Amino acid sequence: MRRTRGNKWRAATVFHSSPTRGRRERSSGGIELTQRFEDVALPQIDAAYNVARYLVRDATAADDVVQEAYLRALRGFANYRGGDAKAWLLAIVRNCAYTWLAAHRADRADATIDIEALDDPFGETPEQAASRRSDANALQALIERLPEPYRETLVLRELEELSYKEIAQVTGVPIGTVMSRLARARQWLIDATERT
Repeated sequence: MRRTRGNKWRAATVFHSSPTRGRRERSSGGIELTQRFEDVALPQIDAAYNVARYLVRDATAADDVVQEAYLRALRGFANYRGGDAKAWLLAIVRNCAYTWLAAHRADRADATIDIEALDDPFGETPEQAASRRSDANALQALIERLPEPYRETLVLRELEELSYKEIAQVTGVPIGTVMSRLARARQWLIDATERT
């Protein structure tokens, strides 16, 4: 369920609107810093979008959240001391997503993910694609019904394949809590699937 379509557009949007764009030409140190940032951050853009999309439940808002997260990450990149770049960036995306949710709490009651906008990576017949979309829609609906802490943990582990340690770093909770949330989310999905 990874989204790859639009990656170049999102990357271009993030960097062409960055506050340091005008300074890139004036400072060779700025060019090096920006190049390092691009090397660290751009490979994570699909994961960033995926997490944002699941947290805010709106494809257009997810683009805005990712752009804001990348701008924040760029502004603070001089203080980045290495480590797990994906976890570092997804923590920023998570914070931006929750900031967006707080600002748009009333608007998000009817927000849904546009599953039709995702690319078809399987090259299926129309009948197979319809069946897969039906299954994907059902799974998507179940995931969206999970409370936010369980949903974000499930997305970070199952879709973004982060380790428990990385999820703990992103969410700011102990590893035991990550494991507990993941187990509960998985069990809830199993139970909900069996009920249908």
